[in-house]
Amino acid sequence: MQATQTLSQPPAGEAAPDPAWQFWVDRGGTFTDVIGLSPQGELHVRKVPSRAGGGATGESGELAAVRRILESAGGRARRLAAVKIGTTVATNALLTRSGEPVALVTTAGFADALRIGYQNRPDIFALEIPLPSPLHATVIEAHERIDVHGVVLRPLDTARLEAELTRARSAGLRAVAIVLLHGWAHPQHERAAAECARRLGFDEVSVSHELSPLVRYVPRGDTTVLNAYLAPVLRSFVAALTRELRTLDARAELSLMQSNGGLAAAESFHAMSSVLSGPAGGLIGMHWVGERLGERRLIGFDMGGTSTDVSLVDGELPQRFEHLIAGARLNQPMLDVHSIAAGGGSILSYHDGRFAVGPASAGADPGPVCYGRGGPLTLTDVQVLLGHLRTDTLPAVFGPEGRSPIDAQKVTAAFATLARELREPGAQPCPLEMLAESFLEVGVEAMANAIRRVATRQGRDAGEFTLFCFGGAAGQHACRVARAAGARRILVHPLASVLSAFGIGVADRLAVRRASLRRPLDEAGLAAARTALDELESEARAELTPGGADGARVRIARLLEVRAGDSDVALSVPLAGLGELREAFHAEHLRRFGFSARALEAVIESLRVEARLASVDAATLVMPEPAAAGELPQRVRAWFGGWREVPLVPMGALRAELEGPALIVEAHSTVVLEEGWRARRLPGGELLLEESGARRRPRVAAAADPARIEIFNNLFMHIAEQMGEVLKSTAQSVNIRERLDYSCALFDADGGLVANAPHMPVHLGSMGASVRAVIAARRGRLEPGDSWLLNSPYHGGTHLPDMTVVTPVFMGAGARPRFFVASRAHHADIGGMTPGSMPPFSRTIEEEGALFECFALVRGGKLRESGLRAALAAGPWPARKPDQNVADLRAQLAANARGIAEIERAVRRHGLDAMCAYMRLVQDNAAHSVRNAIGRLQPGSFRYPMDDGQLIAVRVDIDRERRRARVDFTGTSPEGAHNFNAPRAVCTAAVLYVFRTLIERPIPLNEGCLEPLELVIPPGSLLDPRPPAAVAAGNVETSQCIVDALYGALGILAASQGTMNNLTFGDERLQYYETIAGGAGAGADFDGCDAVQTHMTNSRLTDPEILESTFPVLVREFAIRRGSGGAGRHRGGDGIV
Repeated sequence: MQATQTLSQPPAGEAAPDPAWQFWVDRGGTFTDVIGLSPQGELHVRKVPSRAGGGATGESGELAAVRRILESAGGRARRLAAVKIGTTVATNALLTRSGEPVALVTTAGFADALRIGYQNRPDIFALEIPLPSPLHATVIEAHERIDVHGVVLRPLDTARLEAELTRARSAGLRAVAIVLLHGWAHPQHERAAAECARRLGFDEVSVSHELSPLVRYVPRGDTTVLNAYLAPVLRSFVAALTRELRTLDARAELSLMQSNGGLAAAESFHAMSSVLSGPAGGLIGMHWVGERLGERRLIGFDMGGTSTDVSLVDGELPQRFEHLIAGARLNQPMLDVHSIAAGGGSILSYHDGRFAVGPASAGADPGPVCYGRGGPLTLTDVQVLLGHLRTDTLPAVFGPEGRSPIDAQKVTAAFATLARELREPGAQPCPLEMLAESFLEVGVEAMANAIRRVATRQGRDAGEFTLFCFGGAAGQHACRVARAAGARRILVHPLASVLSAFGIGVADRLAVRRASLRRPLDEAGLAAARTALDELESEARAELTPGGADGARVRIARLLEVRAGDSDVALSVPLAGLGELREAFHAEHLRRFGFSARALEAVIESLRVEARLASVDAATLVMPEPAAAGELPQRVRAWFGGWREVPLVPMGALRAELEGPALIVEAHSTVVLEEGWRARRLPGGELLLEESGARRRPRVAAAADPARIEIFNNLFMHIAEQMGEVLKSTAQSVNIRERLDYSCALFDADGGLVANAPHMPVHLGSMGASVRAVIAARRGRLEPGDSWLLNSPYHGGTHLPDMTVVTPVFMGAGARPRFFVASRAHHADIGGMTPGSMPPFSRTIEEEGALFECFALVRGGKLRESGLRAALAAGPWPARKPDQNVADLRAQLAANARGIAEIERAVRRHGLDAMCAYMRLVQDNAAHSVRNAIGRLQPGSFRYPMDDGQLIAVRVDIDRERRRARVDFTGTSPEGAHNFNAPRAVCTAAVLYVFRTLIERPIPLNEGCLEPLELVIPPGSLLDPRPPAAVAAGNVETSQCIVDALYGALGILAASQGTMNNLTFGDERLQYYETIAGGAGAGADFDGCDAVQTHMTNSRLTDPEILESTFPVLVREFAIRRGSGGAGRHRGGDGIV
C-alpha cells in the first residue's frame, strides 16, 4: 500500500533553497510513512509496509521508499541533506523482551533491589501476580559504599570487580549497566567501574550518573539498564540504515526523533530516548500546525486501530519525567501522551450486564468482521453498520487475499447474532442500529474520559481547547468525542495519516540536560542553580554544535523544577529573579492543584536545560490538496439517530460551509459530521468543525442500560482517580507521596460507596461507614463549605494514622447533600506512645494517638487550623509534626475539591437525575457481578491460629438459589488488651477484597458488592472491638490473617506472608513507617510470586536514596530470601531480607 501527495514550498524570499533533499520517516510496526522534501519545495508522501533490510531488494522499507521518491523526481537534483527518522525498533524490543542481555553492576547487598523495585503489584485483585521479567540477565555486586554525604564507607574493590566482569565477558555478555547507590551525586566509583568495563571491551557501558544524574536509585537504575538493553539493538538498526544511506549520498546527515520531541544526531542518540518517539512526532506536528493557525490550545486525538493517544498543548509542549513502559521504569523527559486501549479494532463484548469496548483488539489480522477474515465485532464494524464507513469510499484491500472491499453483510449478520444472544426471554431483539450505537457510546465516553484526565491533570478545562484529530479512526468519532469531553471545535489535518512523519520533519534538533539540586529556593539556592545551569548549558550546546558552528542559532531554555515542601511533583519554572520565580511557581501551583502552597518552603528539586536548533524552515510549507475522488453519490443513507439521506462530500470538493449530518471522505479516511456540527475548509487545507447546535443532554434510562452502566461506572471511577492524582501530587509525608498509602472515593446521598479508586485494599468499603458516621452525627445540619475529619476505628476507621476527610456535595437549591467525597491518607505521625503512631505494645486507643470522632475541619469554607492544632496537641502523647499533618490535610481537602469540581462537570453534562439514577444502577450491577461469582463457590470453614494464641474462625455458606453468601466469624477470639484487635471496617474490607478477587473481569467497586453478602461479626470480638480497644496491629497484621482464613475456607489460595512486615522508628523530629513485601501464596495452577506486596496492602517502598537522605540511617542489604516460600506442587513466593 502506498500513497503519493505533492505540496509546494514557496521561496522564502531571502536565500535560494539548499539544492538537496530531506526525508522524514516514521517507522511503525506495520507501516512506514515517508515524506520527501525536494529542493524545489515539493513534499512527496508515501506509505509503505515496514520491513527490515535484506528483503528481495536488500533494502529496508524506508530506504526503498526514499529511492522510489528520488526516481520519481526524474532528472532533478538528488543530493540528500538530511534523513530524520522516528522508529519503534527500541520500543518493540522492549515489548517483546528481545534486547541485549545485560550485566548489572550494583552496590553489594542490592542485587535484587531493581527486581523488587517499589514492591507494589500491578493489579491488586489478581490472585496470580505476574510481574514483568527483569531486563538484566545477571548481577555483579560491586563491593563498595558511599553514603548520602559522599563519605566513602567502603572503597571500590576494583580487582574483584574486574574479575567478575571478565567472567561475564567470557560468558558472552556484551552490555553492562552500572548503578551504584548515590552515584548520581558522588560518581567516583561509577566512573572507576565504567573505565574497567570499557577496558575489557564491552560494546555497551551505560552509567547511571551519565544518563540520569537524578536522585532515586530505582528509576535511575531501571533507566540505565533499559538503555544498556536497547542500545545494541538500536545501534545495529542505525548502522544498517547509515550503510544504506551512503549508497544514496555519503554526505547525508542522519537524525533520530527522541521521546522529548526533539531530534538528535545519530552519534549522540541514547536508546532510552527513543521509546515512544512516534507519538512525540505527532505531538510536534500538531503543535506546529496550531502555531501556524494561531490555535495554541489543542488536545491531540490520535485514534488508530489498537489504541488512542491523547495529548494536550497549551502554548507549550507538556512533558513528563517518570514513566512505566512495559514494566520498566524510565526517568527521562518525554512529551506527555496518554494512551488508552480503545481504537477502531477494539473488540465489543458483554459481561455481567455491561457493554465493554476493548481493551482487547482484533489487530490488523484477522481484524474487524468487515475485513472478511473471521475477526470479531469491533468499533470499526459499528461505523460500517451505521453506514458511516462505505464500500465505495474505502480501498479494496480487505478479504483473505487483500483485494476485496469491506464486507457490510457480514457485519449485519454478526450484530444480528449478538442481538439474539442478548435478548431477554420472550422479548424482541434490540434493533441492530441501537445496539451498535450503544457500543459506540461506550467507546466514545472512554476516549472522552481520557481527554478529561489529561486536561484535569494539568489543571485545564477541556472545553477551552480545540480537538486536533489525526490517525485513521479519529475522524469517525471526533464529533461525539468532542461533545462528550466538552470541546466545541475540531481540527482535522490533511496529512493526518502521516502527521508523525511530518512532525519529525519540522522538529528542532534538541539536547536536554538535567541534574538534581535539592536546595531551597532562596538566594543561595538560586546562585547554586545558576552555576549548575551554566555547566548544563555548555554540555547541551556542545552536543548540538560540536564544532561551534551555528552557535548563534541555538535557542536555550533554562528551567528550574520546583516543588512545595516535601511534595512529590515538581513544576517547571523558567529561570528568572528570585521574586519572579516564587510568584510564577505559586501561581502555577494554585492553577494546577487548586490551593496555595505559600505556607510551604519552595525547593529546587532539579534543573533542566533545553538547547534547540531549528532543522527546517517549516513556516513556508503549504498543505496539499486532497487526492481527487472517484465517482460517488451525492447523498447516501446513514444512521444519525435514525436512517437519513445525508450529503457525501469528498474533502477536496468541500468549498462552502457544510451542516451536519454528513459524511466527508478521502481515499483512506472518513469524517462523520454529526448533527449540530458544521464544517469548513481553511486556506491551508485543514478541516475545521464547530458545534453549531444546542447540546442535547443524554437520555436517562428507567431501567438498567448496559452501555450507560459502563459509561457511568467509568465516569465515577474517573472522579475518584482524579482526586487521588491531586492528593499524591500535593501531600507532604513520605507515606502518601512515596508509599501511596491513601484512597479516594465518591458516595451517594446516604453514604453508600459509588466508586473507590483502589489504591489500598484495606481501605475498601470502610470509608462508607465514616461518611455515614458524619451523616448520623450532624443529623441534617450539614452545610455547603463544610468538611469533617475522622480516624475513629469505631466509626469506619482502620487505625488512627489513617485520617479521613469527608466533604458533602450540595447541588441546586436542596438543603440535603446529594453526594459525598472522601479521602483517606496515612499520616506519618498522629501522636501516641511511639513515633509513627504504630506502637507495638499499645493496650488502649489513647496510647496510639489523637482520636477524631467527627471533627469540623472546615466550616463555611474556612479551615479551623487553630482548633485542629489544639486537637493534635491534646492528650498525653501529642502529634509530633503538626505542621505536616496540617499540610497533608490541606492536600486531602484539595483532592476533595477536585472531586467536587468533577462531579459538577458531570452533572452539567448528564443532569442531576441521571447521576443519581446511575449511581443506584451501577451499585445494582456490582451486586449482580458478585452474585454471579458466588454461584461458582463451594462452602467451607477455616480456623486460623495466630502467634499469640488468638483465633480467627470463619465459615462461608453458599445459598445457590438466591446466589448469596453468609460469612460468619462466630468462634473468633474476643477482643483483648493488645493491639491486634481489628476494627469492623477492616474485617469488612477483607471480605470485600476476597470476593472481588474471585471475579476475573473488572467490575464496579462500590456498595453493591456487599449486597449479596451477609456478614456475621460478633460484637466485642477480635474483629469488632469496642472502645477503648487498641487497634494498631489489627489493621496491618490481623487483616492479612482474615484474608488467608477466607481463602482457606474457600479452598482457593495458599496463605501468603500473613503480615505486612511493619518497620517503624523515629524520634520527636523524624518518624518513619514502612510495610515491607514478602511472598504471595500459591494457587491451584500457579506458583506464588516472590517479594511483592500481598492482599490488604499495596504500598510502595520508599526509595533507598530517599530513605537515606531523609533519615539518619544506612541500608545494608535488601534482597530476596531464596527458598523461603515453601515447596509443594506449586511453590510459595519467597520473602525478603
